[in-house]
Amino acid sequence: METLESELTCPICLELFEDPLLLPCAHSLCFNCAHRILVSHCSTSKPLESISAFQCPTCRYVITLNHRGLEGLKRNVTLQNIIDRFQKASLSGPNSPTESRRLQPQRPYTATISGTIAGTIGGGGGTSGGSARSSPATSSHSHQHANHTNHINHTNANHSPAVVAKMDPRISCQFCEQDPPREAVKTCVTCEVSYCDRCLRATHPNKKPFTSHRLVEPVPDTHIRGLTCLEHENEKVNMYCLVDDQLICALCKLVGRHREHQVSSLTERFDKLKAYQVSPGRVSDAVMEASKTSAAQTLENNLTNLVKRNSELENQMAKLIQICQQVEVNTAMHEAKLVEECDELVEIIRQRKQVIAVKIKESKVMKLRKLAQQIANCRQCLERSSALITQAEQSLKENDHARFLQTARNVAERVAMATASSQVLIPDVNLNEAFDNFALDFSREKKILEGLDYLTAPNPPSIRDELCTASHDTITVHWTSEDEFSVTSYELQYTIYTGQTNFISLYNSADSWMIVPNIKQNHYTVHGLQSGTRYIFFVKAINQAGSRNSEPARLKTNSQPFKLDPKTAHKKLRLSNDCLTMEKDESSLKKSHTPERFSGTGSYGAAGNVFIDSGCHYWEVLLGASTWYAIGVAYKSAPKNEWSGKNSSSWVFSRCNNNFMVRHDGKEMLVEASLQLRRLGVLLDYDNNSLSFYDAMNSQHIHTFEISFLLPVVPTFMIWNKSVMILSGLPVPDFVDGVASDLQEHQQQQMGMCRQDSPYLTGMKTCH
Repeated sequence: METLESELTCPICLELFEDPLLLPCAHSLCFNCAHRILVSHCSTSKPLESISAFQCPTCRYVITLNHRGLEGLKRNVTLQNIIDRFQKASLSGPNSPTESRRLQPQRPYTATISGTIAGTIGGGGGTSGGSARSSPATSSHSHQHANHTNHINHTNANHSPAVVAKMDPRISCQFCEQDPPREAVKTCVTCEVSYCDRCLRATHPNKKPFTSHRLVEPVPDTHIRGLTCLEHENEKVNMYCLVDDQLICALCKLVGRHREHQVSSLTERFDKLKAYQVSPGRVSDAVMEASKTSAAQTLENNLTNLVKRNSELENQMAKLIQICQQVEVNTAMHEAKLVEECDELVEIIRQRKQVIAVKIKESKVMKLRKLAQQIANCRQCLERSSALITQAEQSLKENDHARFLQTARNVAERVAMATASSQVLIPDVNLNEAFDNFALDFSREKKILEGLDYLTAPNPPSIRDELCTASHDTITVHWTSEDEFSVTSYELQYTIYTGQTNFISLYNSADSWMIVPNIKQNHYTVHGLQSGTRYIFFVKAINQAGSRNSEPARLKTNSQPFKLDPKTAHKKLRLSNDCLTMEKDESSLKKSHTPERFSGTGSYGAAGNVFIDSGCHYWEVLLGASTWYAIGVAYKSAPKNEWSGKNSSSWVFSRCNNNFMVRHDGKEMLVEASLQLRRLGVLLDYDNNSLSFYDAMNSQHIHTFEISFLLPVVPTFMIWNKSVMILSGLPVPDFVDGVASDLQEHQQQQMGMCRQDSPYLTGMKTCH
């Protein structure tokens, strides 16, 4: 509990936190202690209200206060609740369940059993019914045994019965005659009486036999006297009835109802019960005796484990407290961020409100100005028209013929002109000037605001294996994400798959990973990969709140594509224009001789145009009607003037009429294959040192060479009749993957054709 109490202690007052404040640096401080820090910075020229910052006493972080001062800091409610529970548990008495478990060695029952064991030993055992009172020597032994037990049960040796006495009410002297008696200073275990200082000097002078009495700190009377018999008052229990399974005294055995029962001493029964707890169930007497001797050691080990577990629990609780404090700090930080972001949104809305209001006012002024101008024009036209009407009416009222004729024509012309130009004089009224086509619609923005929420890391994306494609040097990875709209970008990570099944360990080895960051789409094509190689891919979805990885996906590039190299073809072979088919041609063709060309008599061969030094590659050969051929691989240094497989630098599968065989270093071994073999599959696993041949039509394995490759190899082809066609750059078929996995378990048992002393070479024959 010391570790827990230290976590709950204020660094200023060194007491448990009282009304703790949660500082921005995640530490805590009593409110009064924080106030005292502020007071210490006060002066006549600098009052308390003007202090706006102070340093955290733990980490020296500068705490800035707002206008509310210390009241502006958050209260650490979680820490205060933990302190309240801790204080309640600490103040509970020894009879409380929590305190009883914490102070197990201090319980009255333990002390009573120890005294009873000592009394039984002093009385000579339960069967004889000896004296109930123990001798001084026995009492001394009992006290030492109790001290030893307490030392075992707790790491602090001072946790004796005196500790319980200090927790209990005041212990009075039992020898004083005055009322009330004085407080006891010592308890005599031998006399089983507590004495004050004056009575102790009077009753226990420093001389024999009192020098042998054992004096301890004051202990309650019930702790030192032990248990008494239920049937015989004031008689201590010192035996155990095995028939009734209960504690009894000597009188119970002598004259009571237990006189015919089998009894045992308390010590013996105590040891047996302890041994039984160590080894529950039925055990033999020999095992029980052995258990009794090791009971004390077992108890000590068990209690040591219990103390260790309690320490672990305290450490765990301390960590939980730290996590609670961190939760408080993170919550306060996010709440402050929320207020800040919302205030910014409110400020943006306020600014936009002002801008739009200004626009409305400006539009209003402009429209009203136009309308006022139109009204003025209309008024002017109306005045002119009214004046003309008045003049015309006056002309009509003229009775003088001469005057009427003089003015009538002029007025008529003016009225005609006014009528003809009425459409020009009357101004057009624009209905749009009434602001009817203006509207405020913030429904889209309202929906966005209603959807405001805190951002979380996106869910892990999922790589779609069925959509991924590959070539011999590229792989296109496709993936999907449930949180596509919350993802800011993706990150693709990949590395060569080494067969390691622990992807977590593989992922942690960051040195071997290639990373493609800032991908905006749900697919990406990786270029420049090794052909015939398996890769591990991860996709990471990223946003401002964090990132999450997809499950790993294993994808493989296709085999290395190749063609027949015309510079290596024997002069009696004819190659097709695409260099994928070769045919035996007996007619002699004029071809220049080069060191890489097959030239020996009967060595009708050609090689591929690539050298392979890594990866896993698969190609097929369409055999057609050919019944005499040899297909395999060879080093560049392999002789070109002899059959492939006749030297240590080439490995081939061959057919000679109806016989199928494998050949290396001049040694041949017959293998089983169908006479209807029309499509031969070749798997070159350079990284795993193997070369395998398959009946691709029937998905059957024919043979595997185990080869320790030292140099790059090239595919080789020989025919003695008909023609063959090559299909390269193919993905490895599923049936080949399954067979290859099985073969890996038997690699050491397979034939090592590269060894001269291989037992599989026995009985080989040469096909001529």
